Amino acid sequence: MAPPRPEAPQQTAAPPAPAASVSQPPWRDAGLVRASATAAEPPDRGWRRLLRLITFGLVKLGPSPEQRLAVQYEAAIRTVLHGTHKVGVLGKGGVGKTSVAASVGSLFAELRRQDHVVAIDADTAFGRLSSRIDPRSTGSFWELTADKNLETFTDVAERVGRNSVGLYVLGGEPAAGPRRVLDRAIYREAALRLDRHFAISVIDCGSTMDSAVTHEVLRDLDALIVVSSPWADGASAAARTMEWLSDQGLTELLHNTIVVLNDSDGHADKRTRALLAREFVDHGQPVVEVPFDPHLRPGGVIDVGHEMAAPTRLKFLQITAMIAGHFAARGDRGRNRRVSQGES
Repeated sequence: MAPPRPEAPQQTAAPPAPAASVSQPPWRDAGLVRASATAAEPPDRGWRRLLRLITFGLVKLGPSPEQRLAVQYEAAIRTVLHGTHKVGVLGKGGVGKTSVAASVGSLFAELRRQDHVVAIDADTAFGRLSSRIDPRSTGSFWELTADKNLETFTDVAERVGRNSVGLYVLGGEPAAGPRRVLDRAIYREAALRLDRHFAISVIDCGSTMDSAVTHEVLRDLDALIVVSSPWADGASAAARTMEWLSDQGLTELLHNTIVVLNDSDGHADKRTRALLAREFVDHGQPVVEVPFDPHLRPGGVIDVGHEMAAPTRLKFLQITAMIAGHFAARGDRGRNRRVSQGES
């Protein structure tokens, strides 16, 4: 059973996708860029800048198409949002799910300095989100929920980690002592506390879709990223994920779902990747293909500003802009839904 074709949200028109990319459907991705039309002209870089300098300004090629596109994505990410918003990241083990969560969260934090952004490790199978954001972090769900006197943002910030661009992270495992398995009640209590202080949450979900914690995460999302490898088995797992979402009645969330084909090992076959992307697009799911980046492979701290390759950053900017568009389309509904859950 193929996932249902979602209707395109009625939202502000966005810049057209590059015509050469089979994996980019019409910009359902977001009502993106009201601000992009007036975005500042990006500076020229690389050989374009060198050519301008050595010709004493006589030859000015200006910024590349990629640089212009990056400025448009950044403008979309900075769009005005109200309330609290959440995006989940799903995928089977080994496809780069945690790398995607850390990268998207970091770009939100870097480009939305007016907001507090937190990444949450809801993977009960020894999640590694903290190690990709702030390995020094010692906080976990249990430290956050045990102290009933946490009132201010400073109180909460002391229980979580933070990276250089300002992304906070709540780890899933206690830093010391015996292993404790996250359950639904602890996750919900922690999420309610974080919602009081963080405008955007990026949740790294477990690879077991039918776990109680994953159910709790999914019921409270405004958008979803499904991560797949660019191979047939990975795409099959992603398709089953979306079938499962449809079977669970999460049709609205499917409308706000993006598929990321992540080349985590650099061995993706271009023809296979294009066929898989087309299959998802034909079923109404927007697809972004993330190229192999050695910086994401080793498992250390992800640096979206300096270490991440420019083509990879551009793709993650696209993903983050699409998510911001889904947030903007939902408006204040996310906030109202969570308030009612907190009072129930």
